[in-house]
Amino acid sequence: MNQGQEYPNWLELPPELTSSILNRLGVMEILESAQKVCRSWRRICKEPLTWSKIDMRNVGHMGGSSHELEKICRHAVERSQGGLVEIEIWHFATHDLLNYIADSSSKLRSLKLAMCYLIENEGLIEVIAKLPLLEVLEVSYCSLSGEPLEPIVPSSCPNQMTLGNNCDDVALAIAESMPGLTRLQLFGNRLTNFGLNAILDRCPNLEYLDLRQCINVDIVGDMERRCYERIKVLRRPNDPVDDYPYGVSDVDEMSEEYYDNYSAASDYSDTGEDLVSRCFG
Repeated sequence: MNQGQEYPNWLELPPELTSSILNRLGVMEILESAQKVCRSWRRICKEPLTWSKIDMRNVGHMGGSSHELEKICRHAVERSQGGLVEIEIWHFATHDLLNYIADSSSKLRSLKLAMCYLIENEGLIEVIAKLPLLEVLEVSYCSLSGEPLEPIVPSSCPNQMTLGNNCDDVALAIAESMPGLTRLQLFGNRLTNFGLNAILDRCPNLEYLDLRQCINVDIVGDMERRCYERIKVLRRPNDPVDDYPYGVSDVDEMSEEYYDNYSAASDYSDTGEDLVSRCFG
């Protein structure tokens, strides 16, 4: 920058532009930094538009317990006042939290979950049924297994659940509830070709499909031809995982036992200071 050239005054930006910029930050960056810059930014940080996108990836380093992080996420959703469009959560999502998000966010278009080991089939299916407008769904390394579930899909397809494997419960719920889906990532999911066929049948707008590490899917013959006719970008079960945020070996180390340790301190923060009060006080 030339000597004497003036720096832009960020405080003079129109509020809607500032809100759009802040919307690109993570939740903790907004709460711990941006909203403390000045009164003007604090006011903007409370506006619903700032919270149309909620990013809570890799927030464990903030020193809060999973219980506190869930509280912060609920506060963020509340600030959106029903205007939440995109949300991404790593590690700490629970069934109660996802139901709260779904019940509060009728405009939600994108839901991304990674390494949320407390999320199982039944809870995810319940949430999926509440989000018919969802266009992007990414579920990576969540439990998504367990006992066979009672079918919750509408009675218009009464035989779908009984024809499939319980590994396909989530895939069938996606197929029945999300006709507008354009992007789907089921990294490490246990669905079979039966569930995949249901998704292809009922999600006509699907363009991106990531099935890496989905070892029960066999994309050969008719299934291969069908996928390539329908899907613009297909990531097959054995495709490389270089661009995945965590390497597979790293994810394997984050076992359920690790997650239990991560969330054990549910009533306090290691920092000695309540993280929720620090963010919203």
